[in-house]
Parts: sequence; structure tokens; C-alpha cells
Amino acid sequence: VSTQSTWGLFLRMPGAPIKYSKTYTTPRRPFEKERLDQELKLIGEFGLRNKREVWRVKYTLAKIRKAARELLKLDEKEPRRLFEGNALLRRLVRYGILSDDRMKLDYVLGLKVEDFLERRLQTQVFKLGLAKSIHHARVLLRQRHIRVRKQIVNVPSFNVRLDSQKHIDFAVNSPYGNLGRPGRVKRKSDKKGAEGGAAAEAEED
Repeated sequence: VSTQSTWGLFLRMPGAPIKYSKTYTTPRRPFEKERLDQELKLIGEFGLRNKREVWRVKYTLAKIRKAARELLKLDEKEPRRLFEGNALLRRLVRYGILSDDRMKLDYVLGLKVEDFLERRLQTQVFKLGLAKSIHHARVLLRQRHIRVRKQIVNVPSFNVRLDSQKHIDFAVNSPYGNLGRPGRVKRKSDKKGAEGGAAAEAEED
């Protein structure tokens, strides 16, 4: 057996440690009042579960801004800047984070955390009027009442593309949809109403 194939077998061995890349970073100053107030406001406004969800978006934004800064250092005709810059801008436009008329790397540096949080599925469900509040939207998602196109999505932080936005609706088998089976409380009240109607008819006879 060659060294390369042996190394491949070793990589696929069960129980081998898997290194995951980090998805967020904790703040350098944990008790900074201004930042704490801002994070608390974001959690309330967008119905987030904890600070980690804010930090995750901040980390994503920091990586995107860092990539934009590196590309802006290069010459405008540099092939790397043209290729990677266009790919980055197209991705941001596809997800509705940047508008079509702001397809420049300079605008990427001006992005805020709110621009990303607006594109979460939880926020979109609430804005489309499918939920009574931002917190109700999270409950509907976790209980698998929402679909995007034909796929049920139960992840509140799912980023919605612009072309998928109009396809957000209740799941086919959800009690909230038109075709779904009625919920437990609705079935109970209907049964009680039917029994009451039958009893009234029996009395009349």
C-alpha cells in the first residue's frame, strides 16, 4: 500500500478528531455598556435567542468587510480584484443584502449587522404577515409550519435569497395553511360543536 493511500485511510478512520472552523468570536471587552445595549436591542428587535446569534452575524460581516478591504488595496484592473470582487458583490445582491445600484466594494464597507438580520427567514416570515410577532415567527419555524418553495425550513437564521422571498408560505400539511389538517384545539372545538348540535336536534325531536 502506498504512503498516499495509507494517509487517506488514516483520514477516514472512525473516531478521528474533526476540526471545525469557528462561527463567531466573543467581544474583547465583555462589559462595554454601549455594545451591550446595542446587542440587547438587536435581540429584541429581531427575536434572537442569545448573544451568540448576534456575534455570529458580526463575525460573518467582519470576514466580508476584510475581504473587501483586501480587494480595494489592489489595482482596479487586477484580475483577482475583478474576479473575486464581482463574485462577492453578486452573492450579496443575490441575498438582498446589497441593492443592484450599490454594486461597488466601497458600499460593502458600509454594511451593518441589521442588513444581514433583515434577510433571516424569521424576519421575513414576520414581515410577510404570516406571524403575529417576531417571536411567533420563530415558533412557527421551529414547529415546521413554514416552507420555502417546496422545502420545509425550521432554521430561523436561514438566509433568504431574493428569488425565494415570494415563495415563503405555510407548509402544505400545516394547520395554518388552507389544505392542512386542523389543529388539536380546532378539532376539539369542532367536535364539541357537533355534539352540541346533535344534542339540540335530539331535544327538538
